[in-house]
Amino acid sequence: MGKRKGFTLVELMVVVLIVTILAAVAMPLLSGRIDSSKWSEANAGAGTIRTAVRAYFAENPTAAQTLSGGLDVAATQAVLGFSAQDLSGGFFVPGDYNIDSVNAQGFATITVTGGSLPRSPAGSYTMAANGSWNKN
Repeated sequence: MGKRKGFTLVELMVVVLIVTILAAVAMPLLSGRIDSSKWSEANAGAGTIRTAVRAYFAENPTAAQTLSGGLDVAATQAVLGFSAQDLSGGFFVPGDYNIDSVNAQGFATITVTGGSLPRSPAGSYTMAANGSWNKN
């Protein structure tokens, strides 16, 4: 009888152990990246709102400075030129976006709160008047 080729049970168990350790280390790293990519959608939506507020400010500065509230309000959407579907994405809906204030130069401060959809991330971020994106 010739020599048998193959892996022993101990060798297979060592490989399974190594793969399990690698998976345990990689999962928290990947989940953080997934949440970060979800918040990228919110950042893009907030930037779009910020641009619309700025355009509205150019036409009507006094009325633009009084803008505030959620983007789920049809009147606010109409003033800024949005339809109901424009801010609906995979993880955020119009009600997740809130215009906190508009400064004297027409730059809006916008807060985005997650968690309204089943797969959306929890927490909130704010796009400040200077354009910075900060976790609350």
